[in-house]
Amino acid sequence: MKLLATPLTRDKADTLLLLGSAVLVLAPHALHLPLWVSLLCGATLAWRAAITLRGKRMPPALVLLPVAVAAMAGVQFSYETLLGKDAGVAMLVLLVAFKMLEMHARRDLFVVIFLCFFLVLTNFFYSQGIGTALLTVASVLLLLSTQLSFQFAGTVPPLRTRLAMAGRTLAFALPIAIVLFVVFPRIHGPLWTMPGDAAGPSSGLSDSMAPGQMSNLALSEETAFRVRFLTPPPVQTQRYWRGPVLDFFDGLTWSRGASQASGRDLHLAVHGDAIDYEVTLEPSQSRWVFTLEMPGELPRVAGHELRLSPQFELTANDAIASRVRYRASSHLQFVFQGGASLDDARRWLLLPYGFNPRALAAGRELRRLPDPAQRVEAVLAQFRQQPFEYTLSPPLLGRHTVDEFLYGTRSGFCEHYSGAFVFLMRAAGVPARVVTGYQGGEINPLDGFMTVRQSDAHAWAEVWIAGIGWQRVDPTAAVAPERVRRGLDASVQRPAPFGIEALRGMNPFHGGANAWLAQLRNAASAVNNGWNQWVLNYTPERQREVVRDLQRKLFGWPFIALLTSVAVGLALLVFLRRRREIHPVDALYSTLCKRLGQLGLARAQDEGPSAYAARVAGASELAPQTRAAAQDFLRRYSAWRYAPPTTDPRLTATLKSLLSQVR
Repeated sequence: MKLLATPLTRDKADTLLLLGSAVLVLAPHALHLPLWVSLLCGATLAWRAAITLRGKRMPPALVLLPVAVAAMAGVQFSYETLLGKDAGVAMLVLLVAFKMLEMHARRDLFVVIFLCFFLVLTNFFYSQGIGTALLTVASVLLLLSTQLSFQFAGTVPPLRTRLAMAGRTLAFALPIAIVLFVVFPRIHGPLWTMPGDAAGPSSGLSDSMAPGQMSNLALSEETAFRVRFLTPPPVQTQRYWRGPVLDFFDGLTWSRGASQASGRDLHLAVHGDAIDYEVTLEPSQSRWVFTLEMPGELPRVAGHELRLSPQFELTANDAIASRVRYRASSHLQFVFQGGASLDDARRWLLLPYGFNPRALAAGRELRRLPDPAQRVEAVLAQFRQQPFEYTLSPPLLGRHTVDEFLYGTRSGFCEHYSGAFVFLMRAAGVPARVVTGYQGGEINPLDGFMTVRQSDAHAWAEVWIAGIGWQRVDPTAAVAPERVRRGLDASVQRPAPFGIEALRGMNPFHGGANAWLAQLRNAASAVNNGWNQWVLNYTPERQREVVRDLQRKLFGWPFIALLTSVAVGLALLVFLRRRREIHPVDALYSTLCKRLGQLGLARAQDEGPSAYAARVAGASELAPQTRAAAQDFLRRYSAWRYAPPTTDPRLTATLKSLLSQVR
């Protein structure tokens, strides 16, 4: 307590400010560094703070060197390398912390500051959101204030003043940064992507589906993609975003069989008006590209080549490791492979041997119905009439998953219903397959963008009927129609955020007294989406569009005319302002000097009114009356100019009278 009550010396205050800046820079890295690195850095900084407050000596190099070597060995053990992004950041964080105990000269202070500046940039390796950008601005502001503190030779201004000076420095740099951001040549992909990042963890849908997989994904509020509709958006029940198509079933898991990209005619006929939209797809480390069923043509994704499978799956040639944006046009009315026969129909009828005997027998019983459409309706009627439950927490299933679900638990999520439905259809002799993707999407009323989250992941079915083609059938809608009409939260109760029931108001379907939380969520989503659209998604293609637009506007005659008018207006404004700023007494003095110059007695540039008056008094070429009037004028003007400001209204009139006598 005594240490806190004692006024700090300048050296101690500057060191503590440097420590505070370092803590602000190092703290965000604790989210991705090993725990031992964060604890070691925290202990090192606390040790340095104690040394500063108590006025103790720095530890010798014989103590620091073994600790540093042990830390480097720990990095090698944790990452199995000393190279690369993560290991490099860990070593840099440790270097900044250890350097705090090895500052012996003024140069060392600036070394720490510049290391911190570099370390601030590494935050963008892990997050490029608007929160990271704001934290970066705060870190740079504090680091600049710390650097300014070391520059003062005399009295140091208060911290508030130094922060204001640092803020002005950032403000001066901001226009340059904006210009460089807009026009400096850009590279494909995010600036902060490092080699090997594409091998990172993936998120979202996978190439397979097993019981419980979709329900786990439904707990995630992570954004899958955002959509900006250029035409009126479809209703909720028509928002099916097509993804992987699963055809192979091993008794437990549905997966994709051999499905190569095909260039042949896929026999897709679209009808009705097109829905035009723009998708901003979040990085998922997978190759899936999602569109509204069914796209009339293949979209173009910058930096990627898209492939179309015979099942109308869109994939990129490389994993989506960065945010991409593409435009698409879809038709809600379509006929897909609507001929009289189906190529490789046996593929869509395969079932595993020795699994689900009851469901297999029930499906074969359906073959007594001559029309395949009647078989489809019979299974849907079974889902509607029997006590099936749509839940995020279904019971675990054993070997015969379909039998246990249909005739036992009768509780499941969309993967249970779609998988069981396709099994029954194949047993009934109807070609069928599972389609996964997303269903729904929430439109933000503030910016008009639709957000499709991982919780909107969904699985449905497709059946093929001769003359009609592949038709979408969503068995989940037969059990829980609200899931398709209004979204997941309208049909099941998910866990409250952070376990706080009051936060359920963040969901727009719950409303109530906490509806303001939903508005806050929409506002945050709109801000984050704007950041993604205009900053993170500023691709080389978009930069070229902006530059071309600027060129068209800058070199067009309307802009040149506007620029000329603005320049003339500013010049006129400056001229009139200067005229208004001339005091009437000064204007009279200028007129007197001009008249005396015409009489052969011009004032020198460095000649004041008193010296000028003395020269006028000895000018015999002037008439006595003129000489006397000029002297009196200059004497009065000199008294007014070098005396405290006066508001005597008679001075102007007197000077005008004297000026009239100078001829």
